[in-house]
Amino acid sequence: MTSPLSTLESARIGASMRPAPSSHGYDTGLLLLRIALGLTMAVHGAQKLLGWFGGPGLDGTGQFFTMSGYPSGRTMAVVAGLSETLGGLGLVVGLLTPLAGAAVVGTMINALAVKWGGGFFAPKGVEYELLLTAGAAALALTGPGRYAIDRLLPGLRAHRPVHGVAALVLGVVLAGAVLLVRK
Repeated sequence: MTSPLSTLESARIGASMRPAPSSHGYDTGLLLLRIALGLTMAVHGAQKLLGWFGGPGLDGTGQFFTMSGYPSGRTMAVVAGLSETLGGLGLVVGLLTPLAGAAVVGTMINALAVKWGGGFFAPKGVEYELLLTAGAAALALTGPGRYAIDRLLPGLRAHRPVHGVAALVLGVVLAGAVLLVRK
């Protein structure tokens, strides 16, 4: 008969023989997510701000914001374009990652509000915006990983989840304030 102690000891021995998870693998995965999500958002911002990549530029985007019930459509286009461009680029290089993620989340909350009611699936649904929102929130909470500029900044070298939570609260509150001025 096997005693509980010997079972526990063999479980410990088995656990210690397993290789530890690779932090490089996690960091590489976060880098890949940051690049994909960040570049996607930066390109969307450039479409709004500069008309690049077939985008409507400030005038076209401003008209869209006005039609969507936002006051000062052109100003809202600038805010959205800068949030997407700077937030996206911040994610790509891992600079102020919690704030960059929160900027994307705030912009996407407004995009979700505009598209809500069109179902879940694209092109009229919210699946794409929801995925971008979740990815940006995840990066704000987890931090950028080892391959990021934040690792060179003393206050951000060691990511703390409280930074991500605080940044997301700020992004959600600001997004809510913008939604309150929408007709």
